Amino acid sequence: MATQLNKKYGLLTAICTVVGTVIGSGVFFKAEKILTETGGNLPVGILAWIIGGIIMVACAYAFSILATKHEKESGIVDYAEAMCGKKYAYFMGWFLAVFYYPTLTSVLAWVSARYLCVFINAFLPEEAQLSIAGPQCMTIAGALLIAVFFMNSIAPRIAGKFQISATFIKLVPLFLMAIVGTIKGLTNGLLIENFTTVVNEDISTSSGLFKAVVATAFAYEGWICATSINAELKDAKKNLPKALVAGTLIIVAVYITYYIGLAGGISNAEIMQGGEAGARIAFSAVFSKLAGTGLFLFVVISCLGTLNGLTLGCSRAFHAIAARNVGPAPEIFKQVDPATNMPGNSSMVGLFISGLWLLYFYGANLDTPWFGLFSFDSSELPIITTYAMYIPIFISMLIKSKDLGVLKGKIAPLLAIAGSIFMVIAAIFAHGIYPYQAAQANGAFSLPVLFYLITYVMLMVIGAFFAKEKKVRK
Repeated sequence: MATQLNKKYGLLTAICTVVGTVIGSGVFFKAEKILTETGGNLPVGILAWIIGGIIMVACAYAFSILATKHEKESGIVDYAEAMCGKKYAYFMGWFLAVFYYPTLTSVLAWVSARYLCVFINAFLPEEAQLSIAGPQCMTIAGALLIAVFFMNSIAPRIAGKFQISATFIKLVPLFLMAIVGTIKGLTNGLLIENFTTVVNEDISTSSGLFKAVVATAFAYEGWICATSINAELKDAKKNLPKALVAGTLIIVAVYITYYIGLAGGISNAEIMQGGEAGARIAFSAVFSKLAGTGLFLFVVISCLGTLNGLTLGCSRAFHAIAARNVGPAPEIFKQVDPATNMPGNSSMVGLFISGLWLLYFYGANLDTPWFGLFSFDSSELPIITTYAMYIPIFISMLIKSKDLGVLKGKIAPLLAIAGSIFMVIAAIFAHGIYPYQAAQANGAFSLPVLFYLITYVMLMVIGAFFAKEKKVRK
């Protein structure tokens, strides 16, 4: 059986993987949280989007420089190997395979299911509506997870075309809201009111900004999935850097203009209270109930496009490790199906681990969490961990890349280092200590970052048992 992936994707697919994987659920899923963290202070919320976007662009630009020089298997692991050695590359790959990709994929399956339920509920009487937080939603999330993995494993070209289609489809409601919402908000005065009114003045501006920036991390994450297909990307050393830079700049522009347009549709207080339904309420307010519901279908497709993009990375994660003859059973996970040119075994284990993390995410967010003190936020903390793991790569890039000039060899890695450190500090500040809802009555507190780090260390220790390079027959 073959072990090499063919060059089957072009620049457009790469750009759509960046844009389509990032833009999807986060801009809808985190809009309410960002306003809540800032106390309904819209200018501070927009500043959080800008800061998070600058950090994303800085890191993507630094990796785009490395992408012009290194091409092997799973770009981010390539860059870790080139800058920090094979051992560090292995642990980066292991983290992506068991933590980063499956946690985000599971969260996206859950979010996609919730938005699908909101869309379906628009056509159902109140007594027959689906729960957006119960077993029905969980079942739909599991079905979506299986379906998207199946599509990527059996028909990767269709998955690539779906990624392109979903990317263009998802931009429709965002652009419409950005333009029409802004015009309507300026006409009726709501936009000015939202910019000048703070819902909760008791929340500190600095504290709210830190927490809001961490919330944007989820909305801005997913661009590194494009590096996972570098072995399948035509002329990767030219096309991948273009995709990373162009894609991330498009994302920042779309997010900020959409967020402003959203504020022209409904008040900050309504967005804060709306949850998943907030976006549908805003679309209905700006357009009409019927048109708003129709556009919300585009939001559902947008979420599915993001889920598909993350699955592109998740299904290839164990193959990227096995291609280096490390990790568990590399002779099995490096195999590529000759009919589909996909690492089927890698995809199956990716689906299994994502399913486990889906159960975790559901149980950890109940009023009485299943996992007690180990119930951390798997939608944000794994993302922040990647920023922490980027830092040694960028430091090494700063030291080793003496031939790149001042901008690419000095300024770019320094900005990426500063942005990554900021994200880590902000995450500790935002997630360090908070009370569980079920424990508020008796004053019981948790340290989610600490217990997340314990979980992280345990999984990395397990990975250490498979770190030794093995001799595998070709």
